Amino acid sequence: MATLRERKNYREAIMKALYEAVEGNRLLGITGAKLRDELQVPEQDLAAACAYLAGEGLITVDWARGNTPAMATLTHQGIRLMEGEEEEERG
Repeated sequence: MATLRERKNYREAIMKALYEAVEGNRLLGITGAKLRDELQVPEQDLAAACAYLAGEGLITVDWARGNTPAMATLTHQGIRLMEGEEEEERG
């Protein structure tokens, strides 16, 4: 299982990948397989990170058999969080 730092990094990477993919459109999402392959996150850690982010209300997840994410999408709250971080980076 991943360390605390790794888990936080996985969650940040998932949020960033979703935000870049959806470009502010909440109706778009990314498959769990694409997230896993693009981010090189082990399947168990991807599921744990998605469950955490969903629990925080930042993403919605459609789960496939075996407790793996089939599709992940940012919620309105998740988009607002990412927009806020983007504005902070720009200064």
